[in-house]
Amino acid sequence: MAEWSEDPTFWETWGPFMFDRQRLEGTPAEVDGLLSLLGLEKGAHILDLCCGPGRHAAELARRGFRVTGVDRHKPYLEEARRTSEEIELVEADMRDFSREGAFDAVISMYTSFGYFEDPAEDLRVVRNMRASLKPGGKALIETLGKETLARKFQPRAWHELEDGSIMLERRRICDDWSGCASEWILFRGAKRSDHRVYTRVYSAVEIRNLLHEAGFGDVSVFGALDGRPYDHEAERLVVVAQA
Repeated sequence: MAEWSEDPTFWETWGPFMFDRQRLEGTPAEVDGLLSLLGLEKGAHILDLCCGPGRHAAELARRGFRVTGVDRHKPYLEEARRTSEEIELVEADMRDFSREGAFDAVISMYTSFGYFEDPAEDLRVVRNMRASLKPGGKALIETLGKETLARKFQPRAWHELEDGSIMLERRRICDDWSGCASEWILFRGAKRSDHRVYTRVYSAVEIRNLLHEAGFGDVSVFGALDGRPYDHEAERLVVVAQA
């Protein structure tokens, strides 16, 4: 069975919602945070894994970093190319992409980790991250932690999008809290679009153990890109692991 993330109509339908004006405007602050956590100097080579339309990659390139963006959705790569001609772009699945010892850092932003129902696929991804790093390089994963999801969980939520469309999201926790299955329904005029999404959710301890299993050494955990503690007030799960 194909993974939901392999369906191009999902990304075409939901791109305007996931990358709306507010999120795009917040990109520079997110890049400030990730650079502070990674401690990189200008000129460092960064791999943006699942780069989407290239919002982080373009901002990093503007700040003097060498950037390679990898994504499996070709229209996003084309959009990234229009945004910045300085980024190297590669059309590839994150389970397959690896470039031995090439990068000073690898970033995985905006819950682009945990797409696969088989946890062995996530291990495959982080092993590729580890293999792609230079000695002493760092990987940063920014996602929604299990602890934060449990605190804020709502089985149903409505959103009004910038163009006036309405989104209904239905969620359920499944597989003993190892994942969250969602139905995303878009009402645009008389048209309705439905997609089903599954995301594996990790606790801080679980993702730390996964990274250690992939061969990483020190792993630090934060509650947001600003470096706050991962505690009961955490907004996101941010991990930084050293090769």
